[in-house]
Amino acid sequence: MRLRFAGLLLSLGLALPGCASVPLKEAGTLSSYANLGEPKGKVGKSRTYVDAQGLAGLQTVSITPTAFSPAASSRIKTDADRLLVANALDRAVCVSLSDKYRIVPSGQPADLVVRTVVTDIVPTDKTLAGVATAVSLGSSAVLPVSVPRLPVGLGGLAVEAEAVDGAGFQRAAMVWARGANSIQNNPRVSEVGDAYGLASKFGNDFARMLVTGEEPKALDIALPSGQRTKSWFGGKPKYAACDAFGRAPGLMGVAAAKIGAPPQWTDGRQVAAAQ
Repeated sequence: MRLRFAGLLLSLGLALPGCASVPLKEAGTLSSYANLGEPKGKVGKSRTYVDAQGLAGLQTVSITPTAFSPAASSRIKTDADRLLVANALDRAVCVSLSDKYRIVPSGQPADLVVRTVVTDIVPTDKTLAGVATAVSLGSSAVLPVSVPRLPVGLGGLAVEAEAVDGAGFQRAAMVWARGANSIQNNPRVSEVGDAYGLASKFGNDFARMLVTGEEPKALDIALPSGQRTKSWFGGKPKYAACDAFGRAPGLMGVAAAKIGAPPQWTDGRQVAAAQ
């Protein structure tokens, strides 16, 4: 019976589409789209521009808190959930940029100002995420490893961001869209369960482009710096300005994701902000 149950789970997972679909499109939030390259990517799509020469010599960065387009905002019911996604994105940008730049508080003079807008969100179906979690955990009792997440009720995220210098020139920009998939994204019982994880992915991609002066690679095998590792575990960030976006939940967040818990349970700043 256990083998039959396992076979049924595997067949269901293989028979259904494996990821959510989020279109890549211009939302009109960037100062310019003229320099963006052609769409690239398979799991997620992006169009990028980076002026490595223009970034050379710049030392300070100010991060404007992520905003939501009216269309994206209308798809998520609560301000608390929107703040959760925005904090995860800005935190990832801030910590990754700290490898090269000095981060100053938002609104203070800086060589670069980062502006980000969430342009679309596909909400995660909380009920189906709960079912997917139960199936994944249950399969571990009958298989050596759990089956992939059931590819139903998946969420997604679309973002536009740019870095503008003190003279107002765009030095980097990215239009990015990605849906959660049944292999890489754990189901979490939250309307923004998938968007929360994808926000960090975008933040890291955009920040690494500014740090390296190159388009982000599909597979980045570089080891994280010491300060990024410390921040990932929830430690004090390199620059105090990054604390505006809260501390990462670290191992507690990983454990919570494995059992499908909402990210609010372990994202301390979000809990405090919602009170």
